[in-house]
Amino acid sequence: MSKNRTHPTISTATADAASATLLPFWQRPLAELNRQQWEQLCDRCGRCCLVKLEDEESGELYYSRLSCELFDYATCRCRDYPNRSARVSGCIELTAAAATLDWLPSSCAYRLRAANLPLPAWHPLISDRTDSVANAGIAVNCGIALSPAELAQLPTPPDAEDFLIDPL
Repeated sequence: MSKNRTHPTISTATADAASATLLPFWQRPLAELNRQQWEQLCDRCGRCCLVKLEDEESGELYYSRLSCELFDYATCRCRDYPNRSARVSGCIELTAAAATLDWLPSSCAYRLRAANLPLPAWHPLISDRTDSVANAGIAVNCGIALSPAELAQLPTPPDAEDFLIDPL
């Protein structure tokens, strides 16, 4: 004779919470990420380090081929990441709230995740390759930003309006 066993029921909310914890961190809401996960979400494209100009009348944002003074062209990273906000006027500490700002490029993982959109196939967390950003032509040291050699030939200081590029 078989016994009638009862099984505990799992509420929908509990099931949703359990399945959310099984998601890779890059698919979770930004507010749920720890500091290490937050940093790993960055694809290291360097686009946020480009000098941007805003049209005072229309509010439209324009990117230039000029980069921040702390941008390391070879590595596509900041040379003083921990102290960047103190050293560079206007450098924004990226937070979940700031990830919705339109100054971030449309390809930015923070901006995509803030809009609950998936990461692109070239993102290192998806491709499992650190060179996928450069191979996709997304990294600014692949012809978007001026190289140090090109910058050395410019009059000092260069005028960003002379180096505007198509939206990123």
